[in-house]
Amino acid sequence: MPYQSRLQDPMVDALFDAILTLGDREECYRFFEDLCTIGEIKAMAQRWRVVKMLTDNHTYSDIIQETGVSTATISRVKKCLHYGADGYRIILDRYRKL
Repeated sequence: MPYQSRLQDPMVDALFDAILTLGDREECYRFFEDLCTIGEIKAMAQRWRVVKMLTDNHTYSDIIQETGVSTATISRVKKCLHYGADGYRIILDRYRKL
């Protein structure tokens, strides 16, 4: 059964279709620098680091010290890892195979 997101609508579909056309890291930098604020990009990068650290069994203290995120952010990421849409897990599995 295909995944049905609560976020799905034509504008979000168009955004994701555009992201899927990105061919390399430079294109990602160019697109996301135009699309997002620096703070938004940094926040997403921090969350991705939290994902990797949580799955490597780092403590909240270690994660806070390395990333500067709040315990609320760590808890939210952890909740998504356990009860979310599996997006983090899908990408993490692919990322670790690189």
